[in-house]
Amino acid sequence: MIRTVIICSLLSLSAGCGAQERALDTQAHRGGRGLMPENTIAAMLDAIDRGVTTLEMDLQISRDRRVVVSHDPWFNHKIATTPDGRTLSSSEGRRMLLFGMDYDSIRLYDVGLKPHPDFPRQKKMAAVKPLLADLLRETERYAASKGRTMRYNIEIKSREGGDGRLHPPVGEFVDLAMAVVDAAGIADRTYIQSFDMRSLQYLHSRYPAVAASLLTEADEKRAPDELWQVLGFVPAALSPEYTTVTEQMIALCHKAGVAVVPWTVNDRAEIVRLTRMGVDAIISDYPDLF
Repeated sequence: MIRTVIICSLLSLSAGCGAQERALDTQAHRGGRGLMPENTIAAMLDAIDRGVTTLEMDLQISRDRRVVVSHDPWFNHKIATTPDGRTLSSSEGRRMLLFGMDYDSIRLYDVGLKPHPDFPRQKKMAAVKPLLADLLRETERYAASKGRTMRYNIEIKSREGGDGRLHPPVGEFVDLAMAVVDAAGIADRTYIQSFDMRSLQYLHSRYPAVAASLLTEADEKRAPDELWQVLGFVPAALSPEYTTVTEQMIALCHKAGVAVVPWTVNDRAEIVRLTRMGVDAIISDYPDLF
């Protein structure tokens, strides 16, 4: 049932969903990191104000098994400063694995004050890597105050070879994340995405009602039906790097009832082009482009 709700919300033209017009699902990548500090509560609230329909974010796990909203498994030197205000070198940051730190230590580091070299429009403010539970509590409260109901696209940032070093085994990772999602009461408005097929396979076996989205890189050459064979099931969505999207890919996905959710589109003309091609959602660092 949950998976059907997600598919129909994304594939509003597909048979049986009851929609007459297709509405693009607009997704703020990491909360809209082109405008706000990435994966922070402030970014998510700003994205809600900008009218996006889905909040996209990434997860890591701390040493004490807290679910942390963070793209990198370490402190990225481009955004992080130490508790005493010192900047980090790239090598220093990469040695500071979140999986090797308790959350009480992680939250002492700022990830919003340092000017981001790749996103000059990003607003600077004090911010920390939040717990997923805290972020969901705040986004749900804020959205409700605005009369809105948000959807969530949550990435499990596991990788082959990372088990026990960068993160717990994928089964434990998914269980920890789903415990928070279930407690927040948003499972029927969430799909879990990952590049790591192992995570999605575990999700599908353990939580079959939850929608799964397969992320693919720019060098992925396999057709969607080939990916389903390797994955072992047909996911709710395929999320390809946007330059790889073709009309044939969209047609094959829609025939299978799979939404197409390209990432990360930061050009207005590309958003228009992909929308006209028939994609179901677009992930962007700049929610103001929507």
